[in-house]
Amino acid sequence: MNVPPRTFTFLKDLAAHNDRGWFQANRDRYEADVRDPALAFIEAFAPRLRALSLHFLATPRSLFRIHRDVRFSQDKRPYKTHVGIHFRHERAKDVHAPGYYLHIEPGHVFAGLGIWHPDAPTLRAIRERIAAEPAAWKRATRSKRFRATLQLSGDRLVRPPRGFDPAHPLVEDLKWKDYTAVRPLTQSFVTRRDLPDRLAEVFRAGSPFMRFLCEAVGVPF
Repeated sequence: MNVPPRTFTFLKDLAAHNDRGWFQANRDRYEADVRDPALAFIEAFAPRLRALSLHFLATPRSLFRIHRDVRFSQDKRPYKTHVGIHFRHERAKDVHAPGYYLHIEPGHVFAGLGIWHPDAPTLRAIRERIAAEPAAWKRATRSKRFRATLQLSGDRLVRPPRGFDPAHPLVEDLKWKDYTAVRPLTQSFVTRRDLPDRLAEVFRAGSPFMRFLCEAVGVPF
């Protein structure tokens, strides 16, 4: 099960006509070309996700809504022009917890895993474990397989975080504000029929990283 090329065609059209009138007139296209294929992929990926970990969920809720939250944004365009699929942890209340992610957008496709924008207690727990167990962190993020497949990504502090030794040998790792790893992908990667198997291989390369994060925040991996 893959992402069909027509998904990208619809997203390009939506970017050119991002208003409620056009979307309502093309709702059937959205459902047939974007929503339904994404839900079918999620269902097909579920067994691969269970093989990675029994504690992450592949359900219809894994597909993010197409509607943008414009309440506090100057950008009032009503619809997202990408597809976001988030396989969240069973104990997660929102996206700010360990999870696996697939982003599908014309010209911008990537896979990600980890914790994006963690709250202050979660962020401190991760940093404390990195500081206390540097060897485990290096095994999780410096292995040949990890570095050949993924790269750490996200926002960073300019200075060392308060309360941590500026001379710590992993001080640069402690500066991360997000603990995520990403793999840029091509459109052809997600349109191939073997997408579930290929994506599982990307996520599998990050298993030690995900295990480290889960243990740091006290949830099972």
